[in-house]
Amino acid sequence: MDIIGLLPQAGGLLWTIVAFVVALSVIVTIHEYGHYIVGRWSGIHADVFSLGFGPVIYKRTDRRGTQWQIAALPFGGYVKFAGDANATSGKDEDAMQEAATDAAALRRTMHGAPLWARSATVAAGPVFNFIFSILVFSAIFLSSGVPRDTLTVGQLRALPAPVNELQSGDTIVQIAGQTVPGLKDEAYVRFLEDLPKAEVLDYRVARDGAEQDVRGPYIFPPLIVGLSPRSAAVAADLEVGDVIVGVNGTPIVAFDQLKTVVESSDGAPVALKVWRDGTILDKTLNAKRVDEPQADGGYATEWRIGIQGGMAFDLATRPLGVGQAVSRGATQTWNIVAGSLSGLGHIITGAISTCNLSGPIGIAQTSSVMASQGVQSFVWFIAVLSTAVGLLNLFPIPALDGGHLVFYAYEAVMKRPPSDGALRILMGIGVTLVLTLMVFALGNDVFCP
Repeated sequence: MDIIGLLPQAGGLLWTIVAFVVALSVIVTIHEYGHYIVGRWSGIHADVFSLGFGPVIYKRTDRRGTQWQIAALPFGGYVKFAGDANATSGKDEDAMQEAATDAAALRRTMHGAPLWARSATVAAGPVFNFIFSILVFSAIFLSSGVPRDTLTVGQLRALPAPVNELQSGDTIVQIAGQTVPGLKDEAYVRFLEDLPKAEVLDYRVARDGAEQDVRGPYIFPPLIVGLSPRSAAVAADLEVGDVIVGVNGTPIVAFDQLKTVVESSDGAPVALKVWRDGTILDKTLNAKRVDEPQADGGYATEWRIGIQGGMAFDLATRPLGVGQAVSRGATQTWNIVAGSLSGLGHIITGAISTCNLSGPIGIAQTSSVMASQGVQSFVWFIAVLSTAVGLLNLFPIPALDGGHLVFYAYEAVMKRPPSDGALRILMGIGVTLVLTLMVFALGNDVFCP
């Protein structure tokens, strides 16, 4: 039983907050631990490792003298290194003065460490976010495998089709008299498009070493296998596993039929008849305009209700080697980085709506929706968000890790750090930019449709 899938039914707002806090806490812990452990390896002492801000609700000090703590506001975290510029207590000031007269003690502070150590420590946070994402994606690919080269039935799905004689393990040879190409064959997509739109089709399958004819459902029914956060489908309480059997009073059997009606709706209400565990439900919703990335690097704006379709059955898979899984994990992480930069560029140039930029409310809602779809979906989302956080922190904005790295690059070239006055001005500008971006994104969460 999927416990996570049941929890959202117990309380909407509370569940959204819990899912958001869990996702954010994992990402912050990974990010800050990267700073901490590389700083430690580089000889820089950490005074405090904090998960959260505000009043401390739990703390302990390890044998190295680092205080590990959990604070009351679980919306971030930090590592305070010895000699950090934000040290304000008299004890910290005394320690910094003492360190200034003791070369060994000074070396253990962030300020007194060599440039390479400071740079590595700052860069480690985003790098650890990327490494975490690669490992998570790799683990999912490794555990799930990849589809076999031939169209083979894995786990069957619950569908309203009157006849389904397919069995798990069947290798599909023909559908409706047409030979099935390999999944990697260029003709495979055209083959799927040319299948007759009928509720039940004739199949020829290889089963137990022999071929036989059976009947089964249309291969791409209007089945919901995933929901997009903040979409019309979520607002209408559609669920994964629902099958849409009618749209605007017309019966449908193929996902493409639903897609055609939605794309031509121009935002007008769309009436759906939904099959759920043998019961027919009536739902009415309005599609939203969505900017979707294209293969050529551009974007297309379409009407969408926010559902992902799937086949009438899960595809049978084959194992994936560790090297292949890691390669796919790294590629997935890179694709997120490239897609994020492309999307940001299109927002800046006005090619797509600024509503594509989500703030904390949008992220919290996404966390909740992904958690409701199962553990793997939620973990996948955390890895995606970890990549996004790592990328954001590398932006060359003062107050972010990327801004500090720019300062260190200046120091490496000029053989001296920026002046204290210049740093104060630049940090002020950086904080203003970050806060402005946060307010703008929060406004999107509230006012964008």
